[in-house]
Amino acid sequence: MPEGLSFVLLLVCTVLKYTTSFNAVPVLGMLHGILFIFYVVFALWAWYAQQWSFRHAAWVLLLSVLPGGGFYAERLLGREEREGLTAPAVAV
Repeated sequence: MPEGLSFVLLLVCTVLKYTTSFNAVPVLGMLHGILFIFYVVFALWAWYAQQWSFRHAAWVLLLSVLPGGGFYAERLLGREEREGLTAPAVAV
């Protein structure tokens, strides 16, 4: 969730950079980059800890590079946790 939110804020700040004198892109760009790295590290850790299949891990990692994919991944993984699923909740 934080990575997806930082992406949305980065987009807003990019628009503001070119339409006003407000420029928070360097700060939010670095923050988004750090959160993205955390997302990838935690996804790889979860792959190991939860014993996901390669396909499931690849799906979660693919979602990290799609705009809004982090929000979908959060929802997907939350549903899996609530239902106690070990297999992916979506057919890829």
